Amino acid sequence: MVADLVRGLPVNEAEAQLLSLRGRAAGPILKLLRSAVANAKTNQKLEESKLYINSLQVDGGPMLKRFLPRARGRATEIQKKMSHVTIVLTEGKESRRFKIVAPKRTKLPKEHAPMKKEKQYSEESKISNVKKPGFFKKLFNRKAGFAK
Repeated sequence: MVADLVRGLPVNEAEAQLLSLRGRAAGPILKLLRSAVANAKTNQKLEESKLYINSLQVDGGPMLKRFLPRARGRATEIQKKMSHVTIVLTEGKESRRFKIVAPKRTKLPKEHAPMKKEKQYSEESKISNVKKPGFFKKLFNRKAGFAK
């Protein structure tokens, strides 16, 4: 889920997203992203501001198998799973920015506007607001033999 969130984003925005996430996978992916950016800057002489994430793949890796003792001499297998993460950065002409465009609100004419209902208070609503003894009070009275 974390990989899907940052795939296709510019490096700066992806780093900001990963810093704000609370997911367990955000830390290692952020570390990998920073390493990939450093490699691109030193080895390929690319500008950090023009880099964006072209692809980010998370595949299954090796699995450590351990056993946990259980009742009646049995053992349960514990699988400590790992994964292979592959990131590909590309340099674009300019960093892609995503804008969230909210639809403009327009005022409805008075004939289409919903009418406000006036509150009408009756004797029934005043009676229903009176507090009655709660469930626990009834329960404890019944146990003590003070049932009404």
